[in-house]
Amino acid sequence: MRKRFPSSSLSSYGSGWSTNQRIAIGATVVAVLLALAGVVALLTGGGNSQQTPDAAPPAPTGGPSHSEAAPKPSSGSGSVPKPPQIAEPVAYAKAAAQMLWSYDTRDTSRDQQLAGMRAWMTTETKYADWTSVAGQVPDPVLWSRMADQDQHATAHITEGHYPGAFKQALAEDPSAITEAYIYVVTVNGKQTLSWKKGGGGAEERAVTLAVQCRPNHDCTLAAIAPSVTQ
Repeated sequence: MRKRFPSSSLSSYGSGWSTNQRIAIGATVVAVLLALAGVVALLTGGGNSQQTPDAAPPAPTGGPSHSEAAPKPSSGSGSVPKPPQIAEPVAYAKAAAQMLWSYDTRDTSRDQQLAGMRAWMTTETKYADWTSVAGQVPDPVLWSRMADQDQHATAHITEGHYPGAFKQALAEDPSAITEAYIYVVTVNGKQTLSWKKGGGGAEERAVTLAVQCRPNHDCTLAAIAPSVTQ
């Protein structure tokens, strides 16, 4: 079995939005668009995968607390890239997905990983669902086990697009976007994992992100959104 993040980690997406965030975003276009899409299930990732025949440590189970606090700025961000200055939603979502699917436990602590991810988030707390993003990082014990095996991952993005439900809803009511300027974008790609003694594997990935792109401002990440994949 390959050593990798559990299903509620950076390598797979499925953390739900909190009740407060659903209420807050429910007053915005995101709620309208997702309701029209009839979304009730969260994105689970998965797909075709390959791995080397080398035996790998057992995959950890469990995940971080949903009450994960924002990391202290002084912890640094390790190998996590800084958010790019991009004002186009699809391009930003593709960059964010690549960031979320990439990590390196050899030179980045868990706190640094969280700090680096936090820098990509919108500062508008009404729309920011940090829990859905922080929930992708394993708890300290699991991160430590991964670090013991020098586990790291890179990502290749193949495409990003607005789901059909989002485009249809926006066409029906263009003004709905103008309160929060939050766009729903689905991104597809591949994650390649590596660890000690030549171990490794590759998996197809997909994620739907809520990205905030106000006019004349760079985009920011609002949340890992429920699945809208068409």
